[in-house]
Amino acid sequence: MRKISFKLGLLFFVFVLGIETVLFSSLYVTLVHSRIDEEFTQLLARGNNHRDVLEKSYDPSTLEHVTMMESEAETDVVITNEKGKILYFSDNILPFAKKIIKNTNKNIPYDGVIVQKNWQKESHISTVSPIRMDGKIIGYVYMFKNTDSIQNMIYKLKHHFIMVGILSVCLTIITIALLSRFITIPLIRMKMATEKLSKGDFSVRLQVKGEDELAELGKAIQTLARDLEYLKKERNEFLASISHELRTPLTYVKGYADIARRPNIEEEERNRYLSIIYEEAKHMQKLVKDLFELAKMDQHSFQIHKEPANLCSFFKKLYDKMHPAFQVKKMSLVYQCDENITVHIDQKRFEQVMINLLDNALKYSDQGTTVSIDVKAEKKKMMMIVSDEGGGIPEEDLPYIFERFYRVDKSRSRNRGGTGLGLAIAKEIVEAHGGSIYAVSDYGKGTNIIITLPEG
Repeated sequence: MRKISFKLGLLFFVFVLGIETVLFSSLYVTLVHSRIDEEFTQLLARGNNHRDVLEKSYDPSTLEHVTMMESEAETDVVITNEKGKILYFSDNILPFAKKIIKNTNKNIPYDGVIVQKNWQKESHISTVSPIRMDGKIIGYVYMFKNTDSIQNMIYKLKHHFIMVGILSVCLTIITIALLSRFITIPLIRMKMATEKLSKGDFSVRLQVKGEDELAELGKAIQTLARDLEYLKKERNEFLASISHELRTPLTYVKGYADIARRPNIEEEERNRYLSIIYEEAKHMQKLVKDLFELAKMDQHSFQIHKEPANLCSFFKKLYDKMHPAFQVKKMSLVYQCDENITVHIDQKRFEQVMINLLDNALKYSDQGTTVSIDVKAEKKKMMMIVSDEGGGIPEEDLPYIFERFYRVDKSRSRNRGGTGLGLAIAKEIVEAHGGSIYAVSDYGKGTNIIITLPEG
């Protein structure tokens, strides 16, 4: 995770450094050009001011006065006649001035021009302003300024930019380090959480704040941890239930087999023990079959082959198959079906559901009671209700009766207890048909199991 933090910080730094470099370079060039242009403008304006003074009073005293003024300033002045002959000049500017005057084009506008602008290589910059009297040019005012002051100003400006740039880079590094750390801390916590999950520790609790992508990822990991914790608990309970279900019949099989192997027992008693062993083997066979069905459902290899079926015909065949078992227990089985109800179902699988529900009703109802099946169409749905007049289901048990190995009868009576998987399998089959199944019960009076399926 530190590698991610480093790479993320480095990536941010490269982008920010690139942006800062472009911005600082643009600002530096703009400021330098602005300051240089300002120097040229000021120098040209100073020459034009001298020119204006000389046009009002062009005499030796005025010429000397202008020359003397520039001797005390940072700039220098050279005054020539109309032919370029030097009349007055200040300080030691004369050698450089002669070269500039010699190379100056005499077609100079009245506002003046810059005649030497190479401040990077030359010792001075220079401007020239023409002196006019009575419409004629009688001379020129050349202004000079040493480039050392300009270069010093540019050097200071560059120094300031470098210092500000270094400070900006340092602040950028600190800011990016803090931001990348802030971003990667949740990722580090998520990494630690997933490591715990991989080791089987599902007690992961992530404090997730916000609504961004990292928060959503944290919530997803938290949800995964809860689901895995639930699955672990379910698996442990499932294995405990299987162990319990197998232990009892295996104990019976082993115990009665040991007795049946004794040479001195009577044949009738041996046959009775063998019958018990056979019944227990049948019980284990049914349990293994149900477990196999659930395993196929969990692996999504459970196949449903739907075909159009007339429900009234379907329940007529079911009634004929189950009615004898109800007669043996002196119970009544009745069904009521609206005509022309057609649904797409896997008849073999759905018969498995209905037999399971009717078998439960048969087990948990007393003699003389009635079990009824009502089939009707309602709001583009088909509804089937299996009702009994048995003891009912306590309200606190109703939400759990479709869970695997859950039994309302906690004593797990061998006379009335099945594998505890029938209702779980029924629920899986009904939901595979796109339907739903639930129970409504009045404890002490009976239970209704309601199945809904899409019609057509």
